[in-house]
Amino acid sequence: MTSLNQLEQLKQFTVVVADTGDFASIKQYTPRDATTNPSLILKAAAMPEYAWLVDKAIQDAGPSASLETLIDQLLVLFGGEILQIVPGRVSTEVDARLSFDTAGSIAKAHEIISLYENAGIGRERVLIKIASTWEGIKAAEALQKEQINCNLTLLFSFAQAVACAESKVQLISPFVGRILDWYKKSTGKDYAPAEDPGVKSVTEIYNYYKRHDYATEVMGASFRNQGEILELAGCDLLTISPALLGELQQGTATVVRKLDPTAARASDLAKVSYDEKGFRFALNEDAMATEKTAEGIRQFSADIVKLEQLLTKKRG
Repeated sequence: MTSLNQLEQLKQFTVVVADTGDFASIKQYTPRDATTNPSLILKAAAMPEYAWLVDKAIQDAGPSASLETLIDQLLVLFGGEILQIVPGRVSTEVDARLSFDTAGSIAKAHEIISLYENAGIGRERVLIKIASTWEGIKAAEALQKEQINCNLTLLFSFAQAVACAESKVQLISPFVGRILDWYKKSTGKDYAPAEDPGVKSVTEIYNYYKRHDYATEVMGASFRNQGEILELAGCDLLTISPALLGELQQGTATVVRKLDPTAARASDLAKVSYDEKGFRFALNEDAMATEKTAEGIRQFSADIVKLEQLLTKKRG
């Protein structure tokens, strides 16, 4: 029996990332990277202990700044604080309302990177999060050529993962738990971790990437339980909520590596490729991925609107 807890064991073969905007949680679990999204920033911005950051964003942006500029300022302030805690990277999300706007997503990424660089933070420490729509993937492809690394989020299907790898994006975030949610609702069944449709999806993507030597990193995201995380031990990265990081820290059972690049390279996954028509058709054929991508964009867009309302009220 190892003396290491499950979180320490997991860190031996997977980069652990904190999925939160709460600095206290990030400090507690010492992840290498951290991820944020509009929902997490909204939650953190509403907490009394972070009121000073909201006030600072309002002050830095100035009284005549648009709400859009103010939100960018707030996102980058949170990101900057997080980067004082983690040694690696922070993910900062482009406004979800730009999910079908390639040029708009590129322009927004430039604005965010510029704010980070003005704060003395190099672009190598930032991942720009963009939804895994065709337009989002094309925006990321262009940004990567400028050494602006991207994290393609709201990813639910093999077709999305293939298109991301072919576009040479830095990292993808397949949403394990939301895939499980859809299957539980549509079948009425519960799933053991090894049979979890989200776990199986990420396993297939990981094996495909390693089999065909894609450099794009795979970061499992959106977990519903500890079992899902342990079934993906060995994945390049896993971004985990504070509640589940706490459970892993309390766990003492042995963690076994499940995903392994050597085994993946021996798999027989044939190489596939998608142009825009093929991608859109493949995504349309996958009801779960179509519904969950759309739902995720709606949810993040709604939370940006709530953040705007919070900032408008604060600004007075």
